[in-house]
Amino acid sequence: MTEPTPTQLLPMPEDWERALAVVAHPDDLEYGCSAAIAAWTDGGREVAYVLATRGEAGIDTLEPDKCGPLREREQRASAAVVGVSTVELFLDHEDGVIEYGLALRRDIAAAIRRHRPELVITLNHRDTWGGVAWNTPDHVAVGRATLDAAADAGNRWIFPELREQGLEPWNGVRWVAVAGSSTPTHAADASAGLDRAVRSLLEHRTYIEALTSEDPETYARGFLSGNAEATGERFGGKPAVAFELFSR
Repeated sequence: MTEPTPTQLLPMPEDWERALAVVAHPDDLEYGCSAAIAAWTDGGREVAYVLATRGEAGIDTLEPDKCGPLREREQRASAAVVGVSTVELFLDHEDGVIEYGLALRRDIAAAIRRHRPELVITLNHRDTWGGVAWNTPDHVAVGRATLDAAADAGNRWIFPELREQGLEPWNGVRWVAVAGSSTPTHAADASAGLDRAVRSLLEHRTYIEALTSEDPETYARGFLSGNAEATGERFGGKPAVAFELFSR
């Protein structure tokens, strides 16, 4: 029996100026799509990061009150490597127990109104990674809430208290791009940004050293290069970062 040929991925849209990436933890973007972000900032586009937590429960050997500030510092350094200077609104939801609901949607809608992006980026909101590994509740909650908040941000009658805080509705989100999806539709060329993506991930050294006994650089380069090359098989043979793109 002949195996089906995978569908080729479409190029990501280029006609935008501002993006907002919303994820649950420090390192989510570095594992997910920072090579694309490096290329976008090189091209003069503005990208900002918003994280729901400080990742304080992410390292077993570090107590949360010490882990959170350390991971926040690592995230800011990591973002700078790929040209992102705005890492704000660590939203103070609790790492590991983020709840999908109105409070999370409101916080993300507020961030979207503040930054007024055309493109919103988030991480896999589905139950599994490729139907093989179980996803974490934090990723599911934040990804799902981000998709919803992209619409909430443009509706003046949802979360009217945000207008009282000076955050006027923003209906300018044109796309939400989900990194790490098992059903991607689009991709961005990672050729120019891959080395910096590796260096960006390596800024999370404390986390990586707790995660694996492998040499951190070997681990980071192997993970990111492997994913980029696999995606490139559906994108003209170029290393690439895949996204599932939802239009609005």
